[in-house]
Amino acid sequence: MNGATINVLYFAQVAEHMGTRQETQTLEAPVQAGVWLDALTARCPTLGATGRLKLAINQQHARRQDMIRPGDEVAVFEPVTGG
Repeated sequence: MNGATINVLYFAQVAEHMGTRQETQTLEAPVQAGVWLDALTARCPTLGATGRLKLAINQQHARRQDMIRPGDEVAVFEPVTGG
């Protein structure tokens, strides 16, 4: 593999908007999760406001200020409500 990458997983409605459940993205340097998420929604505006989307980095819930690093697994999903 040439260059550093992250594995991105999309769930539920996010996967439908993205047209895939999984993809590999190039990531040469660490980036704040919020910056990465903003770029994702710029790429796919139908995702809506980034503030409502949730991220997990390496299966740990992440905040916008957390860092995504090359080699990480990033999951993108909508908030889940019980009832």
